[in-house]
Amino acid sequence: MCNLTNADSTGKPRIRPGVLGPFFLLRLILNPLLQPKLWKLTASACALLLSASTLSAKTPKPNIVFILADDLGYMDIAANNAKTFYETPNLNKLATQGMRFTDGYAACPVCSPTRASILTGKYPARLRLTDYIGGRRTGKLLPAEYLDHLPLEEVTLAEALKEAGYATGFFGKWHLGAGAYLPEAQGFDVNIGGNGAGSPSSYFSPYHNPKLPDGPEGEYLADRLTDEALSFLDAHRKQPFLLYLAHYSVHIPLQGKKNLVAKYQAKAAALPESTAAKFVPEGEKQARQFQDHPTYAAMVESLDDSVGRITKKLEDLGLAENTIVIFFSDNGGLSTAEGAPTSNVPLRGGKGWLYEGGVREPMLIKWPRVIKAGSVCSTPVISTDFYPTILGMAGLAQRPRQHCDGVDLAPLLKGDKAPRRKAIFWHYPHYGNQGGHPGCAVRSGDWKLIRFFEDSHCELYNLKDDLSEKHDLISQMPDKAKEMNALLDQFLNETHAVLPVLNAHYDPRAPEKQGRQSKSKPD
Repeated sequence: MCNLTNADSTGKPRIRPGVLGPFFLLRLILNPLLQPKLWKLTASACALLLSASTLSAKTPKPNIVFILADDLGYMDIAANNAKTFYETPNLNKLATQGMRFTDGYAACPVCSPTRASILTGKYPARLRLTDYIGGRRTGKLLPAEYLDHLPLEEVTLAEALKEAGYATGFFGKWHLGAGAYLPEAQGFDVNIGGNGAGSPSSYFSPYHNPKLPDGPEGEYLADRLTDEALSFLDAHRKQPFLLYLAHYSVHIPLQGKKNLVAKYQAKAAALPESTAAKFVPEGEKQARQFQDHPTYAAMVESLDDSVGRITKKLEDLGLAENTIVIFFSDNGGLSTAEGAPTSNVPLRGGKGWLYEGGVREPMLIKWPRVIKAGSVCSTPVISTDFYPTILGMAGLAQRPRQHCDGVDLAPLLKGDKAPRRKAIFWHYPHYGNQGGHPGCAVRSGDWKLIRFFEDSHCELYNLKDDLSEKHDLISQMPDKAKEMNALLDQFLNETHAVLPVLNAHYDPRAPEKQGRQSKSKPD
């Protein structure tokens, strides 16, 4: 189990004699049993002082803009899919200005775990935060127990940057705990819109969000969050900042601006008729095979407009050349349930599934004067990598005991060698609202193995030859399967992953009753 940065085996901050001065005295004065955040702050401050010598006082720290979409699929942006039904000119422009990742992954096929992985650099299995907060679906198995919040003991990315002098602002969806676990307690100076909910009650004001005062009636949520983010840029343009804009879009409820919905209704009506099936079976569900949903398209356009407004504001303020812009999504597109508004084809499955459609994400990074414009990266990377990568981009010391499951991609972004990593992993010991079953998975090179916990059966795919995961090679390649299973076992043991257990009350004669959500909100 990985420890906090600058902490010894007891969990207390490790302080080097002769270096820290006042912090050494502080340690003597303070009671070591005080609340975790106090020790976390002390340990992190030590790391900051130790890293200061690596930075030149004359080198301006880069600003960081992290834009996180909710439920946006890999195939939902034109940079990844030239034939997409949706219009994303601003994301397309961002891709031409930076690097586009073809194999960028979320650490989980649902939201809360991926969000936690971004802010901590740890796999959800290690955090014991493996499902969207509120999920309690059962079946043949009782899902693994998990935390309903991001622990305060974690030194978040926001805290690391704040200690380095960054202003930190959070805007949008949090879904990593309520009450004492909101963004304000995890390193963000500003929190607008972030609460314990996983979806908005409405995309139009009134929002009924305790962290977002209502605007004029009919105001659109994506526009409002962008307005607030622009105000943050105005207020902090003279100091380094982290702007973390975590849109609720394009999560359900499916609600778009009337004029945009009408635009895409006309566009859908003009599509040539197809004889192909619009839905095909995926497990017990049906997966959408092509994109033509007008409301979803309207929501995607509003999200894209937000990206354009943010990047234009950076240009207007003269900040664009010293600002890193990252765009990502927390899980795959919603294709098998809850309206199934999008298609991830040729990727299989979608949100809630361990197949590629559930975890492969649109990922773009712009780093002016460093990343070659219009470059494309096919190295597999995952959301745990953002933490060490952003530290590396900012010239700050790494915190390997904190972001122990991530690697610094900064050398890769500069055109150097890919990071050394044998495999990346997923652990989702839960029943997804979208039809996915409890399981775990590993990707190593071109190979991917998925293990399902209900019956322990495995599926093996070569993604280079079979991106759609249609041809299971488990029986044809037993040695490769054994090798991949060994990697998976090692990962589960090393992270102390919690597994689901048999459901003594499961009734196979009434499976539909077993899968119902128990008093919890949509993920």
